[in-house]
Amino acid sequence: MKTNVKLSLARCFLFFVLYSIIGWIYEVFLEVVVYRWGFSNRGVLFGPYCVIYGVGALILIFALGRLQHTPIRIGKVSITPVLVFFGIVLLTTALELLGSYIMEFTHGGWLWDYHRYALNFQGRIALNPSIRFGIGGMVFLYVLQPLFEKLADRLPRRVLCLISGVLAILMAADCIYTFLL
Repeated sequence: MKTNVKLSLARCFLFFVLYSIIGWIYEVFLEVVVYRWGFSNRGVLFGPYCVIYGVGALILIFALGRLQHTPIRIGKVSITPVLVFFGIVLLTTALELLGSYIMEFTHGGWLWDYHRYALNFQGRIALNPSIRFGIGGMVFLYVLQPLFEKLADRLPRRVLCLISGVLAILMAADCIYTFLL
């Protein structure tokens, strides 16, 4: 495999894991601190990560990265961030809906219930969480991702590939443990 492709895959996987962990922390924080429901593992896998956040982050990077850096203006006012926000809301809502159907098919149900929210669809998606994902996605694209890219750029190539490889092995073991044992 070419070095650049291998490096790109290692970076993407590292970002996937980072955002999966951040998503898990966010979900647990909401459950424990905000809603005071107590702790439960908010991910599908055993480890402390929600893979839907990692998948969503990669989708946002690839789908909106170019738009994010394209200056679109109405007069002198840049509307690029507004378009990025709406793109995030649309993509994350679609991902959450798709994720709920996949989880229902594979596990018999999904991990959230938005029936109590106004403007919900089958309790799977709702306007309130979609707007929160839009705000979080803006923080992710404009603050966290540039920071993580700089940190990844500072790692020697071999170290980056080693870290990603170890994380891939750990996640594969988790998948085997969760789904096959």
